[in-house]
Amino acid sequence: MERVQVIVDAINSAVWGPVTLILIVGTGIFLTFRLGFIQVRELPYALKLTFKKGDKSQKGDISHFQSLMIAMAATLGIGNMTGVASAILLGGVGALFWMWLAAFFGMATKYGEAILAVKYRTVNHKGEISGGPMYYIEKGLGWRWLAVLFAMFGFLASFGIGNMTQSNTVAGSLQATFNINPWVTGIVLMLLTALVLLGGIKGIGRVTAIFVPFLALFYLIGGLIIVVLNITEVPAAFAVIFEAAFNPEAVGGGAIGLAIRYGIARGVFSNEAGLGSAPIAAAAAKTDYPGRQALVSMTGTFLDTIVVCTITGLVIVMSGLHLQFGGDAAPVITGEAFDFFLPGVGNYIVVFGLIFFAYSTILGWSYYGEKCFGYIFGDRNTIYYKIIFCLIVLFGAVQSVQLVWDIADIFNGLMAAPNLIALCLLSSVIVSETNKFREVRKKEKEEEKERKLAS
Repeated sequence: MERVQVIVDAINSAVWGPVTLILIVGTGIFLTFRLGFIQVRELPYALKLTFKKGDKSQKGDISHFQSLMIAMAATLGIGNMTGVASAILLGGVGALFWMWLAAFFGMATKYGEAILAVKYRTVNHKGEISGGPMYYIEKGLGWRWLAVLFAMFGFLASFGIGNMTQSNTVAGSLQATFNINPWVTGIVLMLLTALVLLGGIKGIGRVTAIFVPFLALFYLIGGLIIVVLNITEVPAAFAVIFEAAFNPEAVGGGAIGLAIRYGIARGVFSNEAGLGSAPIAAAAAKTDYPGRQALVSMTGTFLDTIVVCTITGLVIVMSGLHLQFGGDAAPVITGEAFDFFLPGVGNYIVVFGLIFFAYSTILGWSYYGEKCFGYIFGDRNTIYYKIIFCLIVLFGAVQSVQLVWDIADIFNGLMAAPNLIALCLLSSVIVSETNKFREVRKKEKEEEKERKLAS
């Protein structure tokens, strides 16, 4: 296993080298300017639209909200807890700043992904909507080979970011807290996953729409209680984060390159902007215009990183426990930090949050992987993917922590590359669809004013 770890480390370093980081952040910056900072101008409307009841007559399998909840189910997971802790332990507290920066520009990336996903979506033999990078790469660019490459990396990545890392962290947390054997945890998670997968996209949508908002609020309330009770320490925590981002040696945070590397990598692991995963769920949404669903998808990055990851990061930094642990402590440090402020309660908030967030991530990524697998091998063969996916849940629960995380990082980087290339080359299509929707929004606003005047 040591030899395998060495090989995986070498591949990981190559995949997440400067080229990938520049491509991820650079694409977000490029789209941000081309779209006129849409993540700033349209965020209020996007948040309002997210919770608005959709029109059932519109084309699609699930509602705006269900689509976002599937995407949020896939992103709101251990990346918000263990991922943040890992970024801080390996890159210093300054990594949080780079997570925020990557998320800000990542909102534009996620917007662009969703617009293309809806525009180029199709209907499979079951009458279900299929969409995502593999379809807009093939239809928009005409590069079938690159589309297949993305789909291959996508279904392989689903075994890492959306499966093994999740079950591994749940197993580790339950073993540390309740002394439950990882094999028991793995078997239970495998069976629960199999039960929901039989319901398809609509079943996944119904399940995630019910408990993802509840669990997010449960975890956020716990974190906010800590922040409010220690509000006087918050300014100092932000000061340390910003100082460490640009002068990490001054606060014992290590090299600035590590802060940037782990901040961006763990940020992408958490919010998935640029990976090409979320647009697969966006494509299934009932919507009249690609731009409308794209705004909803954009809010996922904001809620995931700017809100949830920030709460986690502040609690860890204020606790000071990150100065006492090494990189291997990532799975437990968030619970320790919560328990530091809420003795006897805090650790359970994180443990139960981890369990359900990780399970929801497994469900969300099972759909992503299924669509990627179906694109290559045909929708009629996705049952084989589902069986393998469920077995991998068990496998991940009993593997070593570092190896699982490194494998997940590798496939994240590999699937991001084809998607980001497509986003840049199809940016004119993104801008064109955005301009079309702006005209629609302009007319809608005028009609709304007329109705108010008439009443």
